[in-house]
Amino acid sequence: MTKTKGPISDFIQKYYLHFNAAALVDAAKGYEDQLDNGAKMLVSLAGAMSTAELGKIFAEVIRQDKVDIISCTGANLEEDIMNLVAHSHYKRVPNYRDLTPKEEWDLLEKGLNRVTDTCIPEEEAFRRLQKHIFKIWKDAEAKGERYFPHEFMYKLLLSGVLEEYYEIDIKDSWMYAAAEKNLPIVVPGWEDSTMGNIFASYVLKGELQASTMKSGIEYMTFLADWYTDNSKQGIGFFQIGGGIAGDFPICVVPMLYQDMERTDTPFWSYFCQISDSTTSYGSYSGAVPNEKITWGKLDIDTPKFIIESDATIVAPLLFAYLLDM
Repeated sequence: MTKTKGPISDFIQKYYLHFNAAALVDAAKGYEDQLDNGAKMLVSLAGAMSTAELGKIFAEVIRQDKVDIISCTGANLEEDIMNLVAHSHYKRVPNYRDLTPKEEWDLLEKGLNRVTDTCIPEEEAFRRLQKHIFKIWKDAEAKGERYFPHEFMYKLLLSGVLEEYYEIDIKDSWMYAAAEKNLPIVVPGWEDSTMGNIFASYVLKGELQASTMKSGIEYMTFLADWYTDNSKQGIGFFQIGGGIAGDFPICVVPMLYQDMERTDTPFWSYFCQISDSTTSYGSYSGAVPNEKITWGKLDIDTPKFIIESDATIVAPLLFAYLLDM
């Protein structure tokens, strides 16, 4: 039976006919085919997609079970929650390209950390979370418990301690949607984030033990088990941006196949990347999908798509198609 699509989906099917526009439609249909055929989907979030408020639509993708596991940077993990509790304190700087070093310094002195055209308020965002997450870290350590970074964030959200600070509709927080479903998340390189830096500072001060936080190696072994248990009908890989959020999880397949010698491990069953990194020499983010065949990540006939465009424009359109909008 043909699905009824909404006006956004109809628009892109009618007008997005060539080049990157056509690749967007093809990738969206390929994603949908994967789900219709019983495959699962990993979505990786790089860059500052949470600060770009992708949660407005991605939360609904999570609620409608169109993603089964997420790989994201530590920044995306925390910045969705920061936006939830401090949205009114953010400052948009549309003329960011024209700022002088002195003007950038002035933003720092005001406690405004700039991400392209958007400044995150340090006091209302970072520090507001810090006092609550520290207690959760400390309580876990006192009980001899260890958790992954995203599990601590889930505890923070589900505890209700942040509700007094909410400044956006909770349905627009993808992290809250994920927490409600206890969705698996992999956060490679979490230490390279504000909360990671803060946790490290407590370790340096002797107030926390590093072992209270589960490590990246443990994330990889968790992912290996999850992939093994869920790949019977295929697992697709939908990559937003480049970097470690994509590089880390895609390697689980060659690791299982080559290093664990599990030669029955299936390749990723679908691959799409939205990237503004053009094809270049030695750039993983700019590598065409076929290069991944040589690394044992994708098969010869794996559906492969690359959309060379701005993810803040492309991802909402593609998700709108999946949601029949």
